[in-house]
Amino acid sequence: MTPARASALAAPLRAAIGAAKVLTDPAQLRTYECDGLATVRVRPALVVLAEDRDDVVAAVRICAAAGVPFVARGSGTGLSGGAVPVADGVLVVLSRLRAIHAVDPGNARVTAGPGVINLSVTRAAAPHGQAYAPDPSSQQVCSLGGNIAENAGGAHCLKYGFTVNHVTGAEVVLPDGEVVRLGGIAPEHPGLDLLGAFVGSEGTLGIATEITVRTVQAPETVRTMLVGFHSVADAAGTVSDIIAEGILPAAVEMMDALAIQAAEAAVQCGYPEGAVAVLVVELDGPAVEVDEQFRQVERIAAARHAFETRIARDEDERALMWKGRKSAFAAVGRISPAYYVQDGVIPRTRLPEVLDEVARLADAAGIRVANVFHAGDGNLHPLILFDDAVEGAGHAAEQLGFAILDLCLANGGSITGEHGVGVEKKAKMADQFTPGDLDAMHRLRCAFDPAGLANPGKLFPTPRLCGERPGPHTAEAPRDPALGEVF
Repeated sequence: MTPARASALAAPLRAAIGAAKVLTDPAQLRTYECDGLATVRVRPALVVLAEDRDDVVAAVRICAAAGVPFVARGSGTGLSGGAVPVADGVLVVLSRLRAIHAVDPGNARVTAGPGVINLSVTRAAAPHGQAYAPDPSSQQVCSLGGNIAENAGGAHCLKYGFTVNHVTGAEVVLPDGEVVRLGGIAPEHPGLDLLGAFVGSEGTLGIATEITVRTVQAPETVRTMLVGFHSVADAAGTVSDIIAEGILPAAVEMMDALAIQAAEAAVQCGYPEGAVAVLVVELDGPAVEVDEQFRQVERIAAARHAFETRIARDEDERALMWKGRKSAFAAVGRISPAYYVQDGVIPRTRLPEVLDEVARLADAAGIRVANVFHAGDGNLHPLILFDDAVEGAGHAAEQLGFAILDLCLANGGSITGEHGVGVEKKAKMADQFTPGDLDAMHRLRCAFDPAGLANPGKLFPTPRLCGERPGPHTAEAPRDPALGEVF
């Protein structure tokens, strides 16, 4: 966007929502040029700091009238580039929409703005003996709107489900500026499940300005176990054995030796010395049931040669067990200058074989990989370590990450479990879905956004206009020039 055109767009925006909420200074704009996928950076033409629904409506309507693309952004913690701005576009920042509008324990609902931090929802519900179940590792900083855009999960999604299982309603600003309500307080609504389509649509169908989520009753008992193994295969096999026994833990998380090393260096979590892999197993529910299941899990782990089992004696010990797992992504900074994380999914019964193959791929590439992931539902998070000061190292890490995604697909899995597709993995969508599948998705997107202004260049493998037919089924697609430079 030329300076003259940016100025022409800024004028009506400032008139509509206030000059202080519209940023055009290049130094200020650089703050918003990427999300958690820092290898893709694009400076937006303008940034709107929305403070309420009316600000969002005004910004979207002005963009629609001018034919200017826009991208919504919350806390900017996403890991797939879903909130990366579009060159020549407007970035609508929602982090100031942090009001919790209603806490309704009788109906087990909380209604909040999209900028509300994930953990704040649980804190609002806690005085009523309730909690919000989806808990991404970034839950202390990630926003509810971003969680909905990417259909975020977390450690406890094994038992409680993903974000989509907990959102009952949303107020949405459509890409032409119209405000609609999808769902509500009731658990089910007649007609097409448009709310289900909206959750996980990565900002391509509109912007949520108010969200209603269901809360769950806090369990009577929560018990956490840390189990150490001398082999990754034994740890992975234990996961499958637990589920096969008919036990559904609240969470089963796994870390390998390199991830443990990083966590110890960062937070001194005190995991079993000499462990090649550890499991964090958490059970919740009625005390009698949890006690019996814990005995079963101990027996299963022992049969898989677990050499050390610890049971948290109090909340402090439980928090320390989780601290190592929750801090793992940031912790690898202690052992590597940079890292690249992937988010593939496999059937949990394939964990031993797939992890062996990941190790083989890493050795062949000469790149270290730390594995930390939601083992219970097979959601891998390989942390691919590299030195960003070495030319080509970042590209090599990305290629290894894509090879791991190919491995996941070959084993009946998916290219993403909770991080989303964004710009990072959109080329891989054609490997998971047929042209007909992608065309059906694109037609739905066009029904909401016929002008293609809402978060363009994301999610779909090739940029297309509404009404175009899909092209050949190819694994790679040309980069959308609107996305700017990749570093």
